[in-house]
Amino acid sequence: MKIAVTATGGSLAAEVDPRFGRCAYFIIVDSETMKFTAFSNPATQTAGGAGPAAAREIHKHGVKVLLTGDVGVNAQRALDAAGIKVVTGVTGTVKEAVQRFLASQKSASN
Repeated sequence: MKIAVTATGGSLAAEVDPRFGRCAYFIIVDSETMKFTAFSNPATQTAGGAGPAAAREIHKHGVKVLLTGDVGVNAQRALDAAGIKVVTGVTGTVKEAVQRFLASQKSASN
């Protein structure tokens, strides 16, 4: 499964960016291998509609789950429409956030 994490930098050691639409980077992590792709968020330069634009961007990458600090109403609608599960209130490093999410999914399935 592909998990997108909003980040302040382009690595697994970067801190989770509390913003979705205007986060600095997206880190897309493969939950099976922990291999990742990092790219700067092109929506940061938009005058308005950054959240929906960011949602479209991560949807293009096949993301199923988003880990972030907070998501605005318009972004949430776009993410829902794309079928992306959203987890807010996420803190720590990207790697820690992904590991916590995967552990919570494993314990929920037991």
